[in-house]
Amino acid sequence: MSNYEVRSHTERLRNRVFSIVTDAIEMPGGDVVDRDYMVHIGAVGVVALDAQERVALVRQYRPAVRQVLWELPAGLIDVPGEPLVDAAARELAEEADLVAARWDLLAEVHTSPGCSNEKIRLFLAREIGPVPDGERHERTHEEADIELHWIDLDDAVTMALAGEITNAACVIGVLAAAQSRARDWKSLRPATDAA
Repeated sequence: MSNYEVRSHTERLRNRVFSIVTDAIEMPGGDVVDRDYMVHIGAVGVVALDAQERVALVRQYRPAVRQVLWELPAGLIDVPGEPLVDAAARELAEEADLVAARWDLLAEVHTSPGCSNEKIRLFLAREIGPVPDGERHERTHEEADIELHWIDLDDAVTMALAGEITNAACVIGVLAAAQSRARDWKSLRPATDAA
């Protein structure tokens, strides 16, 4: 495999979530070509399963696709120094008003490596309970309309395979949870293994 040496790196745009960059990269054979991609701060997602093996899915509007999608509670790694499992717990509380006593690492996924370095870490949360009423996060903008739905895990798998769930992290999380359950949860890793 070639080294693919980066000859130059130019930032084109930056905001609080990502930057757009152009790298001049030496290809096999010596040609140097420009490649544009997004540098993303990263994300976490949560497959929260209750005692009846129902998964907590949210319905959320996404401007880029102009649709309301089925998704996992998820969000950005945007608190400096915050452990990834703590970021996942924060997102579960903020988006679904839920807490969990048991956390495992389910999967780590590059969401679209052809154009982005974004990586989402998917956690399995169990032993679920509600966030106390006085401690609930006040949601705004698109998040104000988030709807929480409890879906049987097998039904969620069917929804993913039928194209009803199209959010990549949600599809992967639901399928990974079903496969892990089929393996008696032996494929799970400690939540602290997330990198």
